Amino acid sequence: MGSESRLKEEVLGGRLTVQALVEAAVMIALATVLSVIVVYRAPQGGSVTPASMVPLLVLALRRGPRVGLMAGAVYGLIQLWIEPFMLHWLQVILDYPLAFALLGLAGAFPGRPYLGVAAGILGRGVSHVVAGAVFFAAYAPAGVSPWVYSLIYNGSYLIPELALSLAVVLILMAGTRGELLRRV
Repeated sequence: MGSESRLKEEVLGGRLTVQALVEAAVMIALATVLSVIVVYRAPQGGSVTPASMVPLLVLALRRGPRVGLMAGAVYGLIQLWIEPFMLHWLQVILDYPLAFALLGLAGAFPGRPYLGVAAGILGRGVSHVVAGAVFFAAYAPAGVSPWVYSLIYNGSYLIPELALSLAVVLILMAGTRGELLRRV
């Protein structure tokens, strides 16, 4: 089976191939290892890491949004297990499996990796901002909207994470090594 028809099978609802599942497992493991190396940790959760989102973003770009969403959700559950922070069951869903699953949105832009990276991290950010505004509103300073506070707070670590991810993807796209993102 050609790589084009295999990608169509994975994206259009066919069965996942063993190769796609193994690649997802490796990328989830790599993202998890990178996530424990923290450059900056925000006081109420969230951190800047050495591009820990890149393996999941690359997976989504290579395998499509379905595989990317699935891998991101699994990664989110692993993050919940490694470093849990629970206030409410809905906050847990928003901050862990849903937020990281939304990194899979990168797969909707296979020919535009920079747009895909931005879309994936923006999707993750939206989920964290909603959780922050709803469940962490008490941390907002007096007179500041919980939505504005959550946007600034989550932006404080997601914007650097976006910049690092874009830089790493730029490096991966350079030269003949760019095949990593183009080839399935």
